[in-house]
Amino acid sequence: MTTDPRPATSPSGLVLPITPLAEPGKEMPVVVRSPRRTKPPKHWIDLSIEERVDAVKEMGLPGFRAKQISEHVFVHHDLDPENWTDLPKAVRGQVADAWFPELLTEVSRQSCDNGTTVKTLWRLHGGSLVESVLMHYPATRHNSARTTLCISSQAGCGMACPFCATGQGGIQRNMATSEIVAQVLAADRLLESGAVPGAGRVSNIVFMGMGEPMANYKAVLAAVRTFIAPAPHGIGMSARGITISTVGLIPRIKALTEEGIPATLAVSLHAPDDELRDELIPANRRWKVDALLDAAWEYARTTGRRVSIEYALMRDINDQADRAAVLARQIRRRGDWTWAHVNLIPLNPTPGSRWTASRPEDQDAFVATLERWKIPVTVRDTRGKEIDGACGQLAARGRAEGVGV
Repeated sequence: MTTDPRPATSPSGLVLPITPLAEPGKEMPVVVRSPRRTKPPKHWIDLSIEERVDAVKEMGLPGFRAKQISEHVFVHHDLDPENWTDLPKAVRGQVADAWFPELLTEVSRQSCDNGTTVKTLWRLHGGSLVESVLMHYPATRHNSARTTLCISSQAGCGMACPFCATGQGGIQRNMATSEIVAQVLAADRLLESGAVPGAGRVSNIVFMGMGEPMANYKAVLAAVRTFIAPAPHGIGMSARGITISTVGLIPRIKALTEEGIPATLAVSLHAPDDELRDELIPANRRWKVDALLDAAWEYARTTGRRVSIEYALMRDINDQADRAAVLARQIRRRGDWTWAHVNLIPLNPTPGSRWTASRPEDQDAFVATLERWKIPVTVRDTRGKEIDGACGQLAARGRAEGVGV
């Protein structure tokens, strides 16, 4: 085994970390295909509109009951048939037993930012833990009020990113469509209770919680279709209020491009050069930066929706101004229209992490470099630092305390 020191710079002249980013001997494997662990029995949410009608008829009920049940679920956000007084009492029990298994059990809830940020830890069927984060942003002079829910799509994650608590915990299983959708229904129930000051219903959904959404493509896409289906058959949201993130599973990006759904694609890039990104995002060893940005550009061109380039700034790792210039060139050479927007994320470090947020002066220099290249850029408003805000922190603590697997 060689003991030669790592080169200080990459072949392109960019600074590289002196030591490997993954702890030697503890690097996690990348897992694209999730283990086939037990999911909950099929839920009403998992059925298509036609399947719902067939299901009630098979039970001996008239077909109109399907629409009635869906209205309770997607309009009133109520998953307990025992509450539905417009159904005969005997029928309520039958419906509950047939199509309404328990999906999410609340383990804990934390709030901060004067109650406008709420993070919930859920236990799934089989004991796995996942998280969702509700964030309400009041109206300002320049922006209308919005309420965003960050949701999980997998229990754990198989992408093995060394700076991410979820990635370092490994993958447990894919979530069912019903489990994904249930996070939104639960958030809307919480909002209806008045628990979040000034907030109405969920207006935006971001697949940026636990898991790699593109590795659970079928269930995620079905959930998106449920979000945008008109009530009472779905939640009735605008597709433009939905963001699907990925570390760069290019075949799935191409598939999503062909779906014709005008959702926002968010690419978790974090480095514009393969030498560094291979370490930060191990999936990059299979799907390289150039090919990923080509796929992202094609998504923007086809859908007319600007792609969000997610970039977590990490002190002395990826926050150099010359890396910002490389990123800017990568974006501009694919088109001088604003097909991409860079969303800089001050790192929310996990306990014991070797990484932390960039120095203010380095962050400012990174922003200024992108602006000189006329690249649209914003710095994300970080929330939840005092409530285990980084993805996976709350679930990791829950597993350590024995409340889930």
